[in-house]
Amino acid sequence: MIYVIDDDFAVLKSLRFLLETEGFDVRTFRSGSALLELSGDHDADCLVVDYKMAGIDGLELAKRLRDMHVTTPIVLITGYPDDNILAKASLAGVQQVLLKPDLQNSLLECVRSAIGPSLPGPEASGRSPP
Repeated sequence: MIYVIDDDFAVLKSLRFLLETEGFDVRTFRSGSALLELSGDHDADCLVVDYKMAGIDGLELAKRLRDMHVTTPIVLITGYPDDNILAKASLAGVQQVLLKPDLQNSLLECVRSAIGPSLPGPEASGRSPP
């Protein structure tokens, strides 16, 4: 189960399609607050979180989750990298930072790496690896 958190509906829809096409179950959230409302009751194997969101940004969300002892791997996606994003992400407990808009192959690789080899791969969709 992959949770995708992004305030852009088009991005949510696109990432959901990409991940489901590769055999993953996906649940989407339009804000960090919506995810936090689950109060720790989730079954995610990996979180894909946008950096720039209204309200709680992706780094703050990651920090709050880590403060709640949520150890689920986090992949941060951003179209707005800054010079310190990698250091900030590491301090917030983020495993990987990816740049938009070229997410397709790198996102799939990061998600598979984060959750381990026993979960869906290209063979689950009946396709060959890219």
